[in-house]
Amino acid sequence: MFKKILIANRGEIACRVIKTARRMGIQTVAVYSDADRDALHVEMADEAVHIGPSAASESYLVADKIIAACKETGAEAVHPGYGFLSERASFCEALEKEGIVFIGPKPKAIMAMGDKIESKKFANAANVSTVPGYLGVIEDAAHAETIAGDIGYPVMIKASAGGGGKGMRIAWSEDDVRDGFDRAKSEAKSSFGDDRVFIEKFIVDPRHIEIQVLADSHGNTLYLGERECSIQRRNQKVVEEAPSPFLDEATRKAMGEQSVSLARAVDYQSAGTVEFIVDANRNFYFLEMNTRLQVEHPVTELITGIDLVEQMIRVAAGETLSLSQSDIKLNGWAVESRLYAEDPYRNFLPSIGRLTRYRPPAEGRNGDTIVRNDTGVFEGAEISMFYDPMLAKLCTWAPTRKQAVDAMSDALDGFVVDGIEHNVPFLSALMKHPRWREGRISTAFIAEEYPDGFAPMLPDESERATLSAIAMTAALTELSRRGNQADRLRQQIPPLKEHWVVKIGEAYVPVRLAEGFVSIPFEMDMAIDGADAMPVTCNWRPGTTVWNGMVGETTVTAQIRPLLSGMRINWQGLSVTAQVLTPRQAELDALMPVKLPPDTSRLLLCPMPGLVVSINVQEGQEVKTGETLAVVEAMKMENVLRAERDLTISSIKAAAGESLAVDAVIMEFQ
Repeated sequence: MFKKILIANRGEIACRVIKTARRMGIQTVAVYSDADRDALHVEMADEAVHIGPSAASESYLVADKIIAACKETGAEAVHPGYGFLSERASFCEALEKEGIVFIGPKPKAIMAMGDKIESKKFANAANVSTVPGYLGVIEDAAHAETIAGDIGYPVMIKASAGGGGKGMRIAWSEDDVRDGFDRAKSEAKSSFGDDRVFIEKFIVDPRHIEIQVLADSHGNTLYLGERECSIQRRNQKVVEEAPSPFLDEATRKAMGEQSVSLARAVDYQSAGTVEFIVDANRNFYFLEMNTRLQVEHPVTELITGIDLVEQMIRVAAGETLSLSQSDIKLNGWAVESRLYAEDPYRNFLPSIGRLTRYRPPAEGRNGDTIVRNDTGVFEGAEISMFYDPMLAKLCTWAPTRKQAVDAMSDALDGFVVDGIEHNVPFLSALMKHPRWREGRISTAFIAEEYPDGFAPMLPDESERATLSAIAMTAALTELSRRGNQADRLRQQIPPLKEHWVVKIGEAYVPVRLAEGFVSIPFEMDMAIDGADAMPVTCNWRPGTTVWNGMVGETTVTAQIRPLLSGMRINWQGLSVTAQVLTPRQAELDALMPVKLPPDTSRLLLCPMPGLVVSINVQEGQEVKTGETLAVVEAMKMENVLRAERDLTISSIKAAAGESLAVDAVIMEFQ
């Protein structure tokens, strides 16, 4: 077994590999760029080597620097994680020449399966069912239009060396092909150093289901069940689960056996994933093979009890798998939510800045559920513009899917992130969405359910009652604390008023309290909005963010943040302002004028911190609805800003190559 390994990656996956290596008694070496000098993976590793500037192209993507770090520290092997150099056959070969072991498949398998175009050719030759498409060299946008017309719309334009949704566009028309082809090539070149793309038929309403395979160098290959990865945004997976709620045992077995056959055909050695798209009739088509560890591997680990990173290390060290196919049992259900530094209310645009507060829910078993959080950040860490915006992968396990989803909902409600925008509100809302809870999903789920983007939701009557109960407990506890500070003699605190009004957003909710004093833990009966009195209990203390308690017979986890007047409550995707008022205060508050937001309809504002790739119009130009105004790149993704109406460009305030802050003015309209 290896004594020391180097992790050629960063963030949560580097931390994940370090944890397993440490448990196995293996020393670890981290590498880091300028931006990651104070990163968590650097702190966790036994040693750390600086490998260059912040840009990945000058640090994490430079194979020679990784090899030099191995030589400097005496690392015997390299675990590549995912992304960066994980699927570069040339990197694997370079390591072999230096006598350094690559913890992953051999170059042959990487070359055969790592390139999406070549993998489809190989799969066709191996009689694996594939999606109809064109795998040859596409000369230009006009050639792409011809190919798309022959295949039939809609089509998918994909980067050959791509992954993570980058360099990928869906085209429903010739106009989409022209724009999508250029954008896909540009993103592919920027992210992977390879601008080749291919085109294939886009299966409408497909499910994205993948099979985890594991193989050693002694001819043993097996599959570890499937993962459902259909909840996607911009072709980037957001929520994954294992097993799939859609597959039956016969389809699972057929997909698994086909995956094993494909892995054996390329002499695959290590953990890998064979991805399929599955239609409504459970027909499945080979999509690609990822010759690396997947982001979503924790859900497989949770339902099988197998540490995939450990197995990769053991296989790379020449050991024989200690498992056979009959040993693989799928136990319970696991769900993974990807937490990203992005603003769900601004079409999920990236957010950068400092994590002023970062408090994940407690990991471990609690009754019938397990919470796991794979993360690479910490409170006080800086989220930069140079890398993927993932903060963490929050996972829950339970005996059933419903229990696992409920556990995820509760864990998300208790996940505290401040200082940047993040997608926890969206994930929380998703966990209670009827279609998701019923398992009626496809890769089009987000586009179908949120066609105009994710907007702040308004609570219904039942939700307002719960939010009012939370607000009342917080306000009364604060009131009690102030009273105790003024006079420590509890018997001198005046009795509570009976009638109150809680303002939730713009709604006024009457609350009647039972007689009594406030204590911690809080226990009191409340009659909310004219309903019968119900018990409300919690252990919340002033100054804490997470509120845990019972409202009636329902367990609730929420977050409370103080405002100048009142508080903000976040719960199950809802984010509302709340004020606790006396009836007279509520009467007067209703008479207050409403402050209107400033009019920005004549401005194009930069929606996120990023680099201006291009300005596509000129001053004085008349523009039609839908035409491209500018392209801004952030966190390796190009964002096309289009005209929302017919307009004329009055003045342009930014130029290509400029770095802009969020809400910086790019141009003005007449």
